[in-house]
Amino acid sequence: MVAYDHHTAWANTIALEKAGVLNGRDVGVGNEIVMGDDGLATGELRETKAMQPVMALRTDGGREGYGMKGTEPQPGPSSAERRDDREILEAGLRYCAELGITSIHNMDGNLYQLELLDEIRRAGELRCRTQIPYHLTNVMPITNLEQASEMHRRFSSPMLHSGRVKMFMDGVLESWTAVMLEDYADRPGHRGDPLFSAEHFSEAAIEADRRGLQISVHAIGDGAVHRVLNGYEAAQRANGRRDSRHRIEHVEVIHPGDIARLVDLGVVASMQPPHSPGTMGLPLEPTVSRIGEACWPYSYAWRSLWDAGAQIAFSSDWPVSPLAPMKTIQAAVTREPWNEQLADQRATLYEALAACTKVGAYANFTEDSIGRLETGMLADVVVLSDDIEETAPGELGEVRPVVTICDGQITYEA
Repeated sequence: MVAYDHHTAWANTIALEKAGVLNGRDVGVGNEIVMGDDGLATGELRETKAMQPVMALRTDGGREGYGMKGTEPQPGPSSAERRDDREILEAGLRYCAELGITSIHNMDGNLYQLELLDEIRRAGELRCRTQIPYHLTNVMPITNLEQASEMHRRFSSPMLHSGRVKMFMDGVLESWTAVMLEDYADRPGHRGDPLFSAEHFSEAAIEADRRGLQISVHAIGDGAVHRVLNGYEAAQRANGRRDSRHRIEHVEVIHPGDIARLVDLGVVASMQPPHSPGTMGLPLEPTVSRIGEACWPYSYAWRSLWDAGAQIAFSSDWPVSPLAPMKTIQAAVTREPWNEQLADQRATLYEALAACTKVGAYANFTEDSIGRLETGMLADVVVLSDDIEETAPGELGEVRPVVTICDGQITYEA
């Protein structure tokens, strides 16, 4: 059973035993098989590497996780498996088009996924512009970035491209795996363990930047955000300043001293409004108590980042949050402060729209061709069922696409 955030799972005794982890196992820094006082695993599995031994027992052998692991299918898929995988991707693309999505910035992937999507593209069925990154994990050598460059060389069309490196610096707040600068408010003495050492991450950032690759890093805690900014700063010192538009995914907590650094380094903050506790039915606890009141003013702080001059792209982080962009927009404009002393971080309707469209295109270096309705731009257009300027903020998530057009082709029609 997997938690909504996909960072924690629970398995029963039989599954733990069959996976060979009932007595525990070293699953690497930042991952944990939670052990009980009896010396046996409790069943709680924190982060991907702790889950993988059990996931491998599933009927698909854990194949759905290859992209998250940054690996290719081994052994290679059979023709039947390849057909099934392509059908799954086609179903996902149809679902995206149905929700009015014309561009996808995927957060995992591998060469195999790119090749399947290219087959779909050549068949004229690629319903969304899709970007697939190379996932560099903390156990991979830096030389693996040559594979990222090769993916970029092979796939660089307007409809399907690579050119980005994805990394994880930490986990999530809910399971104490996000990396904080100070102790968790509800767990003294614990701050979370970064997946990359400072030196290793800086080395990876310098090399990816040197190759002209864009970098996206999952960083939720203020400690993780700080370490990622240090790596991006190291890349600028080593390679010179350029328009890199490196990104941090989530930025759920940021130290106030790092806000100006994020802006100065030209980093794009990729944030998810439905992630904020208390928004769209998400409970406040345990997250707000885990963060602690001292960090509340700098948590999910879209308005504070905007006021400082940051570029913020809103996204879903699906399947963690609903994929529908209108749900994201509703969350952005309806969020309430957690107490009366906190600043109002809500977005206006037009700020939320821009963050879902114009800034998303900017984050992908495509602001001159998509992201705005303007003469000369590519024909990526969504016609909605209602006038969103006249729709109550709390009902925006119910607005539905009537027609989705990507690259001048109708990809969905109600």
